[in-house]
Amino acid sequence: MNNQRTFFICRFLIASLLLCVSFSSYSQKQAVWLDADTGNEVDDVYAIIRLLNEQSVDIVGLSSAHFNNPDLLVFEKWNQYPTTGISTIDISQELNEDILLKMNRTEIPCYKGADRQIGRAWGGFEPRDSEAVQQLVAYVKTMKEGEKLDVLILGAFTNLASAIILHPEIIPHIRCYVLGARYDASTRIWDKNEFNIRNDLNAFDYLLGQDIDLIIMPITTVMPYVFRKDETFARLPKDIPSHRLLKDRWEETEPHIKQRVMWDLALVEAYLKPEYAKIERRLGPPENGERYVSVYVSIDADALYDDFWKYTD
Repeated sequence: MNNQRTFFICRFLIASLLLCVSFSSYSQKQAVWLDADTGNEVDDVYAIIRLLNEQSVDIVGLSSAHFNNPDLLVFEKWNQYPTTGISTIDISQELNEDILLKMNRTEIPCYKGADRQIGRAWGGFEPRDSEAVQQLVAYVKTMKEGEKLDVLILGAFTNLASAIILHPEIIPHIRCYVLGARYDASTRIWDKNEFNIRNDLNAFDYLLGQDIDLIIMPITTVMPYVFRKDETFARLPKDIPSHRLLKDRWEETEPHIKQRVMWDLALVEAYLKPEYAKIERRLGPPENGERYVSVYVSIDADALYDDFWKYTD
């Protein structure tokens, strides 16, 4: 009788253990790292807040990206920022820290990225080490075999390219979602004449030459994803941190713009809601070799727009 009782107790304990392990594996959230040139425009803040309000992922890092561009040398202002002595990486970093503080999410690590492109103006792949690069690599090195870190890049690709140049062994653990370039899905023609790419063409060319899981959202695919200022503000009536941040950022950066394409938010939304976006395997730019990449060829702009408003509180 004692043996039979012991047998059933052992079976119960083993079943309970297996159930716990199974539940733990099932409930484990996907690790996400967001890299953003937050100081550049309006839409980065919208994208960051949307991701912060998502419960299905584990945000393991937020890093800042520079938005250096030729206009900083010839104009007195970039949006609301005087260009004299400007440090674009510091602007992005300060905004990232402020967003996490006001959203009560300071448990998320926030790291400063590189202050300029990799290589030089004429090309090259010399990396730009930074706190963001070091911490991204450190996190990846804690991952188990088969685990992936989803890296979402909203600006120049400098930080991820530098991390891989310095530590190519992290490539198997990286799945990279980027916003950049133009692509005509019907003619299959690429055009690198786009803001994020121009801010670090060397980094984009480098990533295209690596055997990395690369998913590209061209800005041409995002064109239908438009927010109107009056409608947006009407839907942000509450005196809560997320609503204040979203309204203030638009007023500070582009007060006279009545509607705009939400480029960065579209990438985050399409990543979180893949059922509202179409990805296809296509040949990348021909100058980078016969290499296939994953490309967002279309999005359901209305569905992604409606989804955003479910996550603004």
